[in-house]
Amino acid sequence: MTIDHPTETRPFLVLGGTGKTGRRVVSRLRRRGLPARVASRKGPARFDWNDRNTWEPVLDGVGAAYLVDSMTADAGGLMREFAKLAADRGVERLVLLSHREWVVPEGEEKLPCERAVRESGAAWTLLKPAWFAQNFSEDAFFRGQILDGEVAWAAGQGVEPYVDADDIADVAVAALTEDGHAGAEYALTGPRLLDLDQVAEELARATGRPIGYRAVSSAEFAARADRAGLPEDFTALLNLLFEWIADSRFGELADGVQRALGREPRDFAEYVRSTAETGIWTP
Repeated sequence: MTIDHPTETRPFLVLGGTGKTGRRVVSRLRRRGLPARVASRKGPARFDWNDRNTWEPVLDGVGAAYLVDSMTADAGGLMREFAKLAADRGVERLVLLSHREWVVPEGEEKLPCERAVRESGAAWTLLKPAWFAQNFSEDAFFRGQILDGEVAWAAGQGVEPYVDADDIADVAVAALTEDGHAGAEYALTGPRLLDLDQVAEELARATGRPIGYRAVSSAEFAARADRAGLPEDFTALLNLLFEWIADSRFGELADGVQRALGREPRDFAEYVRSTAETGIWTP
């Protein structure tokens, strides 16, 4: 489907508009003077994946939409319904915050939300980011580890190309507002591969505090997470992601930021320095 510029007076829908990437997308749109509709379960525009009565109201008059999935077992089916409804109601561009290739049993759809968006009838762009750098500052559990002076993950000595959430948002806004991104799949990483010893060194250097990394077992991490009150299913997901980091399963750099924005991605050290200045890692 080829499209012209979405009418700038039409709202831009941002699902998860209060989350790590969503609120950054909203901020960038508004700085450009563009109308952003913040949709979430507790946002200004109420949206709940499990309440279809909230779907049509948030799509009313929308020209382009930033999508995050429900993170539930039926996420693919829900996304298929919603993306088709969006296209039918005149939404011209869909930008999906997706994932890197998940490993699933043979024969199963790897990323059904991606297929749902591709087959919606609207122009689409897929964002496939690495682990967010901002997890170290905007996730209370991981921030607490830094405050305690020890990053304790079941991630061995594997490497990860941590990506800055600001870069993700910049790419999302470009895809929502500019031509040239329809049909693109952008794998988004930072410019370096880092193991967690290097992560801890960057954190220590920026904060002026002793911060180290200790590789723990999955069982020890689960016990720590349980004491901190993390839900059991979320802990299991984290341990799976840590296993992938330990294997360096996604230990390669991608050029999605460069292709989408024509510039280099933000380095992890820059993120750490600017975040440390806010005092968020100061006990």
